[in-house]
Amino acid sequence: MIVLFYFLMIRPQQQQMKRHKAMIEAVKRGDTVTLSNGMIGKVTRVENDEAMVEIAQGVNVRVIKSMIADVRNRTAVAANDAKA
Repeated sequence: MIVLFYFLMIRPQQQQMKRHKAMIEAVKRGDTVTLSNGMIGKVTRVENDEAMVEIAQGVNVRVIKSMIADVRNRTAVAANDAKA
């Protein structure tokens, strides 16, 4: 039972945490990011634990890098436009 619990719950969560950490460490200037509160912005500066994100023209906010929920690829096709 414990082994089943490990493979169904704990291990996938650990892998997801590793992927998120790698994604956060790879954030660079110019990336479009989604913050944990739902705001989308463009990274203008990256420091050790913080990033400056432009959420509107001329509006920059300083965020903790761990609060970045997703890094969007600038060349990726939108989900609506993807052909099946």
